[in-house]
Amino acid sequence: MSELETLLETVSAWVWGAPLLILLFGTHLFLTFRLRFIQRYIWKAIKLSLETSKEGQGDISHFGALMTALAATIGTGNIVGVSTAVAFGGPGAVLWMWFTGVFGIATKYSEAVLSVKYRITNPKGQMAGGPMYVLEKGMNNRLLAVLFSVFTAVAAFGIGNMVQANSIACLVKETFDVSPYVSGSILTVLIAAVILGGIRSIARVCERLVPFMAGIYVLGCVVLLIMKMDTLPETVLLILKTAFNGQAAFGGFAGAGIREVMRFGISRGLFSNESGLGSAPIVAAAARTKNPVRQALVSSTGTFWDTVVVCLMTGLVVVNSGAWSQGLKGADLAKAAFDHLPKIGPVILTIGLMTFVFSTILGWEYYGEKAAEYLFGPKCIFPYRSLWVAAVMIGSVVSLKIVWSFADIVNALMAVPNLISLLVLSPVIVSETKTYLWNRNGNEELQIEN
Repeated sequence: MSELETLLETVSAWVWGAPLLILLFGTHLFLTFRLRFIQRYIWKAIKLSLETSKEGQGDISHFGALMTALAATIGTGNIVGVSTAVAFGGPGAVLWMWFTGVFGIATKYSEAVLSVKYRITNPKGQMAGGPMYVLEKGMNNRLLAVLFSVFTAVAAFGIGNMVQANSIACLVKETFDVSPYVSGSILTVLIAAVILGGIRSIARVCERLVPFMAGIYVLGCVVLLIMKMDTLPETVLLILKTAFNGQAAFGGFAGAGIREVMRFGISRGLFSNESGLGSAPIVAAAARTKNPVRQALVSSTGTFWDTVVVCLMTGLVVVNSGAWSQGLKGADLAKAAFDHLPKIGPVILTIGLMTFVFSTILGWEYYGEKAAEYLFGPKCIFPYRSLWVAAVMIGSVVSLKIVWSFADIVNALMAVPNLISLLVLSPVIVSETKTYLWNRNGNEELQIEN
């Protein structure tokens, strides 16, 4: 087992080398400037996201699509992922993670534009879309479409299933001394009860669960930061300073160079907000919308809430607690940070992580299912769901290190074909934006509410 862990860590470090980091962050920057800082529409996008009215063709509302996407993105990446980034990359990783959120808004917008534009209606009358259809119909590249679908169908079991189940099983064991086999069994039954109803059932649960879980968690973070307000300015300066020069050894922390700071910040940022990964546009394609731009704006808010807000809160709490310098990692580091809020803190963390995990597993099941459907047709849906439920139990009892390394590897493999499509089809993204958001001169925004 130790040899397997070492092998996966080596492969993970290789795939997340400089070329991929440059491709990912470079795409964020390129699309940001190509779309003239589309982030400036974020408040208009938030307003659109709150609408639940029916419009156009699709299976679920704008809000339902956003909540399902947020359910998949707001997960252990926001808690354990941030803590892991700080543990291995130092405080500066928080800033690089935040950067992936700010600039990743443009990438998330672009993914959704293409996915809605090139979506299809399957034999069951349901919408099907995502990078695989973009690659096939937009780029006429069936090979890359198949590769993306294979990577997604497999990656879902890592990033969206086993990582999530493993994190909550470990935390419940630590907090309540409940066996992973017991917590895993309960989680497995609950997941099975929801996913059998398909995307409409998943969306209904997410619409109710996501706002509640995110609100309670952020409130807990705010309370912790207020309690230690005196050290917050020093924490912010530490994050800014170490983001560009690395972190020297300190306490139980071994120290990290600038490469490690960037690697863990950007990779955990991708793990959290999934901008560039190609997952969220799969559910965006199922939304009822009048045009691609409306849903794309709504989808872009997912990255804002997930990373710009929630991940930043976690990063500030973890670094401000000082626990990162004690050699703690993953869920243990997050727990140590929340222990500063006596009695209530660990409860907020545990409930937050439990709901995050539950909703993420639901959202990612849909992503993986759609990828498998692209490869094998609707007949594979029930077998895929069955394997998904079984993987929840497996993920609850395996090594955390193996699960995280596996997730990192398949995330990278998913991202590459998707990022290629975004770069190649960027003129299409700009054209759609001009049609529905700007006037012909590209200087004044149109009323997209119409």
